[in-house]
Amino acid sequence: MLAVKTLRSNLNIFRRSIWLMGNQFEISLVANDLIWAESKITDAINEINRVDKLLSALGDNSKVNEINRNAGVKPVKVDPEIFRLIDRSLQISALTYGAFDITYVSADKAADVKPSAFVNTYSNYKNVVLDPQAVTVFLKEKGMRISFASIGKGYAADRAKYILQMQGVSSGVINAGGDLLTWGTQPNNADWTIGAADPELQTQPFANLNIGNMCIATSVNAERHAAISNRPQVNMVNAKKGFPVSEIMRVSVISPTAELSDAMATPIMNMGVNAGLYLINQLNQISCLIIDDHNRIYTSKGIDKAD
Repeated sequence: MLAVKTLRSNLNIFRRSIWLMGNQFEISLVANDLIWAESKITDAINEINRVDKLLSALGDNSKVNEINRNAGVKPVKVDPEIFRLIDRSLQISALTYGAFDITYVSADKAADVKPSAFVNTYSNYKNVVLDPQAVTVFLKEKGMRISFASIGKGYAADRAKYILQMQGVSSGVINAGGDLLTWGTQPNNADWTIGAADPELQTQPFANLNIGNMCIATSVNAERHAAISNRPQVNMVNAKKGFPVSEIMRVSVISPTAELSDAMATPIMNMGVNAGLYLINQLNQISCLIIDDHNRIYTSKGIDKAD
């Protein structure tokens, strides 16, 4: 059963928090009427639940489950909404050179697969075949699977925002498990902003990020963070050049949609500081902030540090 907190108001900002899609969502609206705001928030929650059911791999009626069952067998006709989301996912995979990928190998097949085949065959976005005319999806290899775990939360947040805007909600914020999606302005007509703190000076922001009509999604290297917190830090060394190589501890990506920000955050972390910044700086309407394992801060174009 879903746990729902009481709706509250503060300076014409109405909020409700609820557990959805394995994450804590908080939906905040700028409005003058509590009953009206409550109704709109309920509609947004219903939309998130619809997306969750649509993208689920559970149940005999699940299209994702049907795609996976027919891997290596035949194409599966899907809803246009699922088709478009897979198409966009494959585009992000190409953009990140496969660092983002919704494909993986099934548990029963993994035991029989050589490590090199995971990336080359079973976990490879290039082996997903889309037919726009028939609106079908085909996974080339038996044992291939797809999952929307890395993009579904962001897509659901975007859909909830769309529903709210279509119903006349001119300003608001959707917090999807820490990812913030905003539109409109605050009650005082100021843009939505957040302060990004220096890891060593948590109460002192080093940059004020304007996230008005944008989304910021953050990915944290939890394993590396725990290692550094619990034992003396050991630097990796570049075998060819002989100098320490820094790892990314945290990356935040700002873009117009939660789907894109959510999808890009982890790949940037896996790509490393230089490659990640290079990629982001080639793209329009997207920026990022990176903190490495030495607490050094890197920013792409579009982010200005505070004075």
